Amino acid sequence: MRQLVILSGKGGTGKTTIAAALAHLASQKLRIVLADADVDAANLELVLDPARQEEHEFRSGQVAVIDADKCVACGTCESVCRFGAARAPEEPFVYAYHVDPVACEGCAACYYQCPGEAIRMEEQQAGLWFRSETRFGPLFHAHLFAGQENSGKLVTLVKQQGRLVAIDSGAELLLVDGPPGIGCPVISASAGADMALLVVEPTVSGAHDLDRILGTTNHFGIRSVAVINKADLNPARSDEIAAYCAEHGVEVVGRVPYDDVVTKAMVQGQPVTDFADGPVSHALTDVWERLHALLLGGAGE
Repeated sequence: MRQLVILSGKGGTGKTTIAAALAHLASQKLRIVLADADVDAANLELVLDPARQEEHEFRSGQVAVIDADKCVACGTCESVCRFGAARAPEEPFVYAYHVDPVACEGCAACYYQCPGEAIRMEEQQAGLWFRSETRFGPLFHAHLFAGQENSGKLVTLVKQQGRLVAIDSGAELLLVDGPPGIGCPVISASAGADMALLVVEPTVSGAHDLDRILGTTNHFGIRSVAVINKADLNPARSDEIAAYCAEHGVEVVGRVPYDDVVTKAMVQGQPVTDFADGPVSHALTDVWERLHALLLGGAGE
């Protein structure tokens, strides 16, 4: 089983569009499992229209809770809380302090300082993760609640679930739609990948972000290839990016032209390769054939 992760140095480069197209193309020859590792803004399901099969809580981090019956209203919790989460009573005839769970960072300073042992630390629900079925294969995805941290842990969980199902079902490919940027979620999504497909646009910022994400994948020893999306909008910049890739030993597996058919396909909830036959679909088919050869050596033909 091979793992392909799709990355970019920033959002909005077309990762999910390409991931959905590759899912459609790969599933014609291989058994695949999909994972959407962008837990802060998962949108692969918007294109693949999956049927949700399972829903599970994701718990991570702790929040302080004050037992009103034990609280003596001494104010120690409020004085030691650096985040302003411990609050004095605001209602008439209410004497116990309380904690704002949104402001609480789970540092436990109040827990250790409370003289009446009225505070306990409780694990909090930070999000949800799902298993869904698409017409191309199982999809694992998640939703991290607003303001929550530990997105890297949730990405790891999503990937682990996908990997286990891929192994158990004998799937040949785990296709991961990675998060944008170069932070912890990207590192978690890239762990164990056999190859990273870097999606880049032909702009000044696109070239800069390619350099950032390539530095990340090189640091972790992940083989990288690149695809230039909307390449025809700035051919000169596309050539500069291709030259940069050649200089750094990164193969450019394709150049995808701009076409508003991509937007039309997304509105219809379909991969563009399944929606219309045209230049974009032909370019993405060529990208997949190249990736297929590099990852699997033509296996599954």
